Amino acid sequence: MSVNKEIKRVTTHTLQEMKLRGEKIAMLTSYDFSMATIVEDAGIDVILVGDSASNVMAGHETTLPITLDQMIYHASSVVRAAKKALVIVDLPFGSYQGNSKEALNSAIRIMKESGAHAVKLEGGAEIRESVERIITAGIPVMGHLGLTPQSIYKFGTYTVRAKEEAEAAKLMEDVLVLQEAGCFSIVLEKIPAKLAFNATASLKIPTIGIGAGSGCDGQVLVINDLLGLTKGFKPRFLRQYLSLYDDIKGAVSNYIKDVKSVDFPSDKEQY
Repeated sequence: MSVNKEIKRVTTHTLQEMKLRGEKIAMLTSYDFSMATIVEDAGIDVILVGDSASNVMAGHETTLPITLDQMIYHASSVVRAAKKALVIVDLPFGSYQGNSKEALNSAIRIMKESGAHAVKLEGGAEIRESVERIITAGIPVMGHLGLTPQSIYKFGTYTVRAKEEAEAAKLMEDVLVLQEAGCFSIVLEKIPAKLAFNATASLKIPTIGIGAGSGCDGQVLVINDLLGLTKGFKPRFLRQYLSLYDDIKGAVSNYIKDVKSVDFPSDKEQY
């Protein structure tokens, strides 16, 4: 009996219960099996297979170029490692904005081909029809408001969103629209902490913040940023727990030196 309890999967219902209990939700991104294994073993609640893979894994300037096929590849790798964590996958740019039928087909492909547990979409009232159609098919949807990186060219900047009254009012409307449409949770990215707190208080469903203050029901960071694998990226909202860029670079430099000086392999390291 205890073994079953040990590997009980986090579900959308679990997150709802956590909000009601006041227990914060910890979410991180992962894009491959090795990293997802570590994050899972550490006890993370939710793993997001983010379209940020476009930046950190593929080196693109924005999240726009990543394809549905590539997202499915990353998600499949992560799902193989996640025994307990809830795995949510971003629908990439262009795979759902066109029409709700396309959105549904994209979501179905992610669920069928990767084995993930939910999808995430950016936007508010304008994507309501897509959200409802996906949920009608039995697929859980997480919303995403505030700074929506897929709309970067519309905004023209990655600066804090919803500081102006009109945009803040729209965000407060959009969170309720997404809740009503059936979303199980909403990511709030780079908005004033007070606005995020108010949005969270107005909702029955949990919010996950990134650069949105401590008033959200949970937090998410990009794993590469948290570990200091990303060179030179240090926004205000990021707490960097390690500096792996320098550590790994140092290790590789030592390896090169040891190979060149024939210090590696030693007598003990050969057959």
